[in-house]
Amino acid sequence: MSEKKKDMLSGYLYIAPFFIIFAIIGLYPAVFSIILAFQKWNGLGAMEFVGFSNFVVVLQDPLFWKSLYNTVIIGLMGTAPQLVVGIILAYFLNMAVIRFTNFFRVTIFMPYITSMVAVALVFGVFFSSSETALANYVIGLFGVDPVSWKTSEWGAKIAISLMVFWRWVGYNTIIYLAGLQSIPKDLYEAATIDGAGKVQQFLHITIPLLKPFIVLTVFMSTVGALQLFAEPAVFLGSSAFNRDEAMTVVMYLYRDAFNLGSFGTASATAVLLLIIIVAAAAINTWLTSGFGRKQKRRAFTK
Repeated sequence: MSEKKKDMLSGYLYIAPFFIIFAIIGLYPAVFSIILAFQKWNGLGAMEFVGFSNFVVVLQDPLFWKSLYNTVIIGLMGTAPQLVVGIILAYFLNMAVIRFTNFFRVTIFMPYITSMVAVALVFGVFFSSSETALANYVIGLFGVDPVSWKTSEWGAKIAISLMVFWRWVGYNTIIYLAGLQSIPKDLYEAATIDGAGKVQQFLHITIPLLKPFIVLTVFMSTVGALQLFAEPAVFLGSSAFNRDEAMTVVMYLYRDAFNLGSFGTASATAVLLLIIIVAAAAINTWLTSGFGRKQKRRAFTK
């Protein structure tokens, strides 16, 4: 065997563990789930091929469309504001005049690494149905009646959206902060000499050059929002799968699989969710990436 072939073989052996683990943990379950979407199976007996019947059952189920509606609404309420707030926080954390920036960076990132159970316990106290709960006390100052946050239609959505916002805004802030630190300082100095104010610099330099990072966070937030499960499941507790106020698509397929024992319809739901995620991510990437490159070229040519 030649030295070239030995080097190639050793290289393949080095990367082989990753692909083996990926095939076992990632690829095989995905392929099996697609196959299972066309089967009727309760997890114990023999599989029965039913064609597209599982997809018909899911698409004709009003609860599926309700869960998709909940997923989109909670996703928009929880992720869209955090992207805007994340950019603003990153901009201020990147300013040299602010003291203790390292402390603030760590503090903002802390919710991301906090245990989901601890987060649910804290928000469960804040958004308790009691009149003396913090959330009800705050809205009471504006003359609003107490809200049953865990059982009302919009109360549950708002509480879960705030939980998602609080947990992930620091993660996006750190990404934007890394993007801001990659922007050459010379551009700001030249803009200052030309008489551009802070707002003009933010709109015409910071935002255009931050577009690649915005595309990344929009893509990741879209995928994460459509896969929302932990926050509503832990916040609502054992009753999360018995009510539809905040049931998401992932909770719907989990309910089908492990509560009802219908793995076929659960897999069909997973396939439909995959199609929705791919379509939403492709649309978001197409809408933001091209505009970002155009604005970036304009910023460098000015």
